[in-house]
This record gives sequence, C-alpha cells and structure tokens, in this order.
Amino acid sequence: MNIVNLIKIASNAIRLNRTRAFLTMLGIIIGVASVIAMLAIGEGSKESIRNNISSMGSNMLTIRPGAGMMGGVRQGPGDMQSLTMEDYEAIRDEAQLVTNVSPMVNSSGQAIHGANNWPTSIYGISPEYLAIKVWGLKEGSMFTAREIKSNAKVAVLGQTVVDNLFPDGSSPIGQTIRFNSIPFKVIGVLEEKGESTFGQDQDDVIMAPYTAVQKRILARDYLQSIVASAISEDQAEASVEEISGILRENHKLTNGDEDDFNVFSQEELISTFSSTSEMLTVLLVAIASISLIVGGIGIMNIMYVSVKERTREIGLRMAVGARGNDILMQFLIEAVLISITGGLIGVFSGLGATRLVAQFAGWPTSVTLYSIVLSFIVCTITGIFFGWYPARKASSLDPITALRYE
Repeated sequence: MNIVNLIKIASNAIRLNRTRAFLTMLGIIIGVASVIAMLAIGEGSKESIRNNISSMGSNMLTIRPGAGMMGGVRQGPGDMQSLTMEDYEAIRDEAQLVTNVSPMVNSSGQAIHGANNWPTSIYGISPEYLAIKVWGLKEGSMFTAREIKSNAKVAVLGQTVVDNLFPDGSSPIGQTIRFNSIPFKVIGVLEEKGESTFGQDQDDVIMAPYTAVQKRILARDYLQSIVASAISEDQAEASVEEISGILRENHKLTNGDEDDFNVFSQEELISTFSSTSEMLTVLLVAIASISLIVGGIGIMNIMYVSVKERTREIGLRMAVGARGNDILMQFLIEAVLISITGGLIGVFSGLGATRLVAQFAGWPTSVTLYSIVLSFIVCTITGIFFGWYPARKASSLDPITALRYE
C-alpha cells in the first residue's frame, strides 16, 4: 500500500473522531504555544538588554580602581586611590584604539533652587563624556576645557533635576543652583535618556567640570573612575588590553603583580546579562516543554485506545493482504498527523500569545524562525516517539484473533 493511501486512511480516521482528536492535540497545542512564547520573551529581553546598554555607549570602556592589599588587609575598590590624573593623561595621550577619554568623580547630595530642592548626584567629567555616552544637549551649551582649567562652578542638568528644581517650566539656563551649599551656574540641559537597564533614572544627574567637583565638593585629587570610548565596537576588547598595558606601565607593576585597577567594556556587561537571560529562557522553555511530553502521552493513550477499537478492522485489512508494515505506517502516520496539526495550531496560538504579551504586559518580545522550526521538529518527533508503540502493537496482531475480537 503506497504512502498516499495510508495518509488518506489516517486522515479519514482523524476526521471521523474530530472531538477526540482535538482533545488529544491540546497538550501539543499548549506545549508548542508555550515554547514559542517563552523563546520570544527570552529573545526580546536579550535584544532589549543589548539596546539599552548600547544606548549608554556601545563602545564605552570603564576603568575603576581594583581591590588591593594595604597593611595585610584587602581593600575594596571604593577604598583604593589607584587612579590619578596621570593615568587619565597617559590613556588620552598614548592609547591608539581610543577616541575619547574623560575622568570621572561623583558625589550625592541635595540640589537647591529657591524653595525647591531635590536629592541627586553630581558628576565631575570632561566635555568628551557626552560623546562617550552618546548624549546630546537639549538647550544651552557644554562647559569647555577653559572652564575645567579654571575650576569654574558651572553645571549641565538632567531633565529630572530640571523638572524638580524648576517646576514652573521656566528655563534654568543662566540660573544659579546650589549643591551641598556650593553655587553652580546652569549653562545647559541634557537630552532625556530615560531609565537604564538597571532601572536607574539617567536624567537624575548634574554634570560639572571634574576639577570643580574634586576641589569644591570632594576635596580630593584622585579619580573614582575613567571612562573612554573605543574606536569601534569590534575593537573594544583590544582597547581593554591596550589600556591595561598603559596603566600597568604607569603604575610600575611587574609581571607577578596583581592589577590595582579594572577595565570593563560594554560587551562584557551585555554578555553577562545575556547569559543570565538565556538561563532563564532555558528554564522557562523546559517548563513549557512538559506540556509537549503530556501531549505525547495523550497521543500514545488515544492511539492505544484506537488500536483496541479497530482491532477487527486491522484483522480485515490483514486478511485482504495488508502487511504488518502497512498497519504500522497507518497508525504511525495518524499519530504524526495529530501531532503536526496540533503543532500548526500551537504555532499560531504562540504567535498570538506573544503579541498579547507585548501589547498588554509591555514586555519586549522577538519571535525567531528557529523557534518555529524547532517546534515542528519536536512535534514530528513527539508523534513518532509516542505513536510507535501503539502502531507496533497494531501491526503485530494475529489476523485470525483480530477478526474474532469483539
């Protein structure tokens, strides 16, 4: 018996028991829909993480003090004073794979204007910081190298600070605010950035010349960090190596000495968050796949019942010349058809569920072709695996015994 006839027989058998076949498919439908939706959410979260971190400056490199030993006690990075202006100048002058470099110091405190006040942070940076962070100005101007050299008390405000210190909507340009009792003249307002990947409000910030923050607010001459941008995203890791070599030489570290600094690229941050997201996605898919196993068991159960119900039919087919392999293929094709049909419905259900999640929950989603292909492959394997035993049992029936079956 050829394969086309076997498919027709299997299709007719499913059509005669539509309700039972659909109920059998439910486990497959739910499993496939769940797998597609979970993979879409996982892929969407990874893309969202990459885009959010890239918006902070995809080529950005961050240099921070490293943990070190002092008096036999290991110090935390916040206690180390291993980054200096000489380090910043060495990176600026010697690094070939870096385009912009900025020192950075910061402090938290209260910003005040008139009767309004707001708890925020002030960052002491150089003008190159905006290029590194891919950040623009909404109005006004950025302070210059001349103002940095003169320790000028000028500031550029983030939108959140503007909204809270100037709630009447007036322009802050030219106004004077105080930060921890130190007056700063506002010369610019930053474009809005929104929340970062970590849920931090990026607009809740004041930027000022690093020299003014060092001397007027922190009263220290060392740097808390240095930020830079690689010439391209592909060169980020090479830039990390280059900066590490410059700093080791500047700090006079020998081959056996541990680094007293850390250099991070955005790619490392993206990789860390993406791997965490992948682990969660795998976990969710594994849980969703349980539905596929349950659906497969349902197929096995129904096919086994079908064999019992159609024992006389099987005996009759064998009596008129059907071979055991024909009976095997007939029931196996029937199981695979149920599984694939359930898979098709599951794919459309999964795409619909993904759209609903994106629309109502607001979660980022991204449906990939491989998730759909994977679902079909799993469906086919499920149909073959769980349909094999009932089909094999049907093919091994004795024709005479089957014809006598009541």
